[in-house]
Amino acid sequence: MQFEAREFTLRDGRKCILRPTHPDDADEMIRYMRETARETEFLLRYPDEVNYTPESEREILGRLLEDPYTVMMAAIVDGKVAGNASISGLGFKRKIRHRCQLAIALYREYWQLGIGTAMISYLSSLAARIGYEQIDLEVAADNASAQALYLKCGFQASGRRLRALKFDDGSYHDEVIMTKLLP
Repeated sequence: MQFEAREFTLRDGRKCILRPTHPDDADEMIRYMRETARETEFLLRYPDEVNYTPESEREILGRLLEDPYTVMMAAIVDGKVAGNASISGLGFKRKIRHRCQLAIALYREYWQLGIGTAMISYLSSLAARIGYEQIDLEVAADNASAQALYLKCGFQASGRRLRALKFDDGSYHDEVIMTKLLP
């Protein structure tokens, strides 16, 4: 989905621009996915699972830009992608088409600067504009800082999925299901 870029000031005084991702971002997005997967164990992917080619990533980003039910957003700081977030519908069946799912990740160096809060706020308003009535997400139960962010942004815990994640070391981790109702 196309949407208007927004600029805001980070806690450290720098400017951040929230804008749609574009096919020209493909190389940088691939690097971002690999590096953020290295920086935290809480993302769904490991770095070696990021196997997009620049051509396939360009195609994906182009398709998402034209999809009226999906928003893919990049946070740009000092001309560099600092993070990425998206909302996407769960499907078009009448029983679930009122819901969308949120995904978000930032490079570690941009944590605690207000980017996550700004992205979720803007995505929430875009989700309501699309016609979604709620945003769902899953977060690792061990990820207290992400859960705190989501609570601050209006999400509430609505369930728990036991042993939802199996890490390479063989350990299992639960997920907390969170929901935000939109006005």
